[in-house]
Amino acid sequence: MAQRHDAASFFSEDLSTRSAPVIRCPFMLRSLFTILGLALLPVGFSGCGTFTGSGLFGPEEIKVRTTAYTHTEADHLKYGRKNALGTPLRHGKIKSAASDWSKYPVGTKFRIKETGEVFEIDDYGSALVGTDTIDLYKTSKHQMRHWGVREVEIEVLEWGCFDESHTILEPRIHHRHVKKMFEALTPKLSNNSFFRIQSES
Repeated sequence: MAQRHDAASFFSEDLSTRSAPVIRCPFMLRSLFTILGLALLPVGFSGCGTFTGSGLFGPEEIKVRTTAYTHTEADHLKYGRKNALGTPLRHGKIKSAASDWSKYPVGTKFRIKETGEVFEIDDYGSALVGTDTIDLYKTSKHQMRHWGVREVEIEVLEWGCFDESHTILEPRIHHRHVKKMFEALTPKLSNNSFFRIQSES
């Protein structure tokens, strides 16, 4: 359970340890993408410019730590059934989930292989900042406790948008955890990188 929102590497040797969702490309691959960009964009990238897991290379599989939360927790009561976007928390065909948006940006869609459930990142929590943990929305405390803490494999169906995440967070940076996410997002914006490429440190 995370306190609420007051709220990838193409070629990693180990998918379970990579820090999603930054794409790291060597110079020659970058040049190849430039040449083939028009052909790749319709199948591999969303309108925001983030890599779509269901595109050219198929769903991306990652092992992640997951927790669960619900709207009736004491630290979420003032938000009711709303997520960080101000829209209703979802528990239908696509369910709400929270993360550090500098790791899994808003709009990221993924399927939990164990259950087949599909979630979309539309929320965040202060306890998630600086971690790769994903917090799954449940409709009751019973369901939340039943889920507990689980290491699961997920299929990333579509990566969300760093730019949109950055824009949403900007008016909220007076909160310390939001400012930390905001600053971590800045190097990943489309005007600072090519297809979300991050230079090797």
